[in-house]
Amino acid sequence: MKSLALFVLVALLSGCENFLDTDNTPPAAPRGIRTVSLDNAVEITWLENTETDIDGYKIWVSDNYDGEYELIGNTPDTRYIDRAARNGTTYYYALSAYDFDGNESDLSEDVVYDTPRLEGFAVRVYDYRATPGGAGYDFSTNSIGRYDDDFTDFFYEHFNGRFYLDVWNDTDVQDMGYTKDLDEISVAPTQGWSPSKTVEAIIGHTYVIWTWDDHYAKVRVREVNSAQVVFDWAYQTAVGNTELKRVLPPDGKRKLQKEKAVVLSR
Repeated sequence: MKSLALFVLVALLSGCENFLDTDNTPPAAPRGIRTVSLDNAVEITWLENTETDIDGYKIWVSDNYDGEYELIGNTPDTRYIDRAARNGTTYYYALSAYDFDGNESDLSEDVVYDTPRLEGFAVRVYDYRATPGGAGYDFSTNSIGRYDDDFTDFFYEHFNGRFYLDVWNDTDVQDMGYTKDLDEISVAPTQGWSPSKTVEAIIGHTYVIWTWDDHYAKVRVREVNSAQVVFDWAYQTAVGNTELKRVLPPDGKRKLQKEKAVVLSR
């Protein structure tokens, strides 16, 4: 009888100890959230929580920062790709962290949003003097055409042993320097555009182009020689995207007819 009482006492004490050890404290909300625009997708990354009992993270999305957030997935990692995102639509993201006891943090407070955009790889256009019909590129239709077509966003030129990306007078271009990949440049500049409307095409450099119809694009040169340039590109389909928006002239219009002339006198 004494041994049974001792067993019951030990069991009760053990139960109390387990109860006292139960973790009811939720983790901190995730921090350092960043996004990268992809083609019909958004990549989301964040800093790892410092708690030692983190089991994973939940990813939430909304159509505005103060709106209702919908759970779209969870992961034990610090990276998630929203493959349901569509080009030209802006998405707001938030995260929560949860531990092994099921405690969940509040939603992150960072203002994080992104707008997926079109992209393409290994596109090839040719020197406009030698191949005028295949020297120009139009981002909006993902098409190669004449260098002097009204809808051409930029064209390629080889001159005196040097290589150039040229734009017309109603378009802007800027060399952003060497980048390890296309996604390294995520926001268009607000100043520093080339006054000559041309930039030297250099392997590994990324260039931002502000198109005649108020869209932004970026081009990264992969190969270049006297006959052609090979590049990767990304193009934002959303006009007035808050990350890339630029102010139009007071009348809200831009000159659409391109001047058919050589853009730089050498």
